[in-house]
Amino acid sequence: MDGMRNVCSSNLFSNPAYGTNSRRTLSAANSAESEHSCEYGSGKFFALCGFGGILSCGLTHTSVVPLDLVKCRIQVEPEKYGNMFKGFRVSVNEGGPLSLSKGWAPTFIGYSIQGLGKFGLYEVFKMYYSKWLGEETSYRWRTTIYLAASASAEFFADIGLAPWEALKVRIQTQPGWSNTLREGLPKLYREEGPWGFYKGLAPLWMRQIPYTMMKFACFERTVEFLYKYVVPVPRDSLPKSQQLVVTFAAGYIAGVFCAIVSHPADSVVSKLNSDVGSTAIQAAKNLGWGGLWKGLGARILMIGTLTGLQWFIYDSVKVYFRMPRPPPPTMPESLKRKLEAANTQ
Repeated sequence: MDGMRNVCSSNLFSNPAYGTNSRRTLSAANSAESEHSCEYGSGKFFALCGFGGILSCGLTHTSVVPLDLVKCRIQVEPEKYGNMFKGFRVSVNEGGPLSLSKGWAPTFIGYSIQGLGKFGLYEVFKMYYSKWLGEETSYRWRTTIYLAASASAEFFADIGLAPWEALKVRIQTQPGWSNTLREGLPKLYREEGPWGFYKGLAPLWMRQIPYTMMKFACFERTVEFLYKYVVPVPRDSLPKSQQLVVTFAAGYIAGVFCAIVSHPADSVVSKLNSDVGSTAIQAAKNLGWGGLWKGLGARILMIGTLTGLQWFIYDSVKVYFRMPRPPPPTMPESLKRKLEAANTQ
């Protein structure tokens, strides 16, 4: 704990992933220090990151509940719901338009909790791993840091999400079981006990950890690519509104890859939470190889939009609260000199 406290309290990083030297400071990278509402790596900084995560995940996942509901039903009963258009039609015919909002309450609570851990802890782990590796190694291995930090954060975030995800899927995929959070929460406990809330945790990790690793690593590297090869001027030369457009574009691209790598596990989670007494292996066998990929098109549409909006909201929170937003990473001067010296030999 002392080591972590020292890392967070010291302003050693001019970039979310890298250590700094005496010539590079956050004030130089992101305008005057007085313009920031908090110091990079401070307790307030991490708290605001967590708040941004709550908004970005809670609001976006709740906004696409109808799409998520149909996607889950296609995964659980592909013969009945078929594709997205048929799934919406059958769902509306069975329960009316308002039935498409079923599960919104556990969705909002669960993904708000997850967002707090996902984004807040990602910033903590990224800083800690970067400090541990040092500036030059951190730059060389920055993608590995993104992957490790996001996986570490998601591990803990999913522990908070799992009970609400189990309840959401049960409400959405079992007609007549429950229509509200107030009714479903005690009912699930009576039927399966505490295990009912966490039986999907392992497949949730299988879905969410690869998803989040792709989400953060792909986003970070896409932002770096866009500012290096697509956007013709340095980031700090752009108005904040245009910076947020780049953020959304990078988030959407990352979301497409996220959906693909995590979809089979997502299908298992939906099937597992809808079947009483089932296990992850049984659910996968029941679905079959083709069934594991049912609903992928809907999920790409949903996750691409979702991820783009999440990064947009998260970055907007940083802008609104005047938080330090270091630019994409650049090679440390010390490493440049070493490479130049090696090339001249």
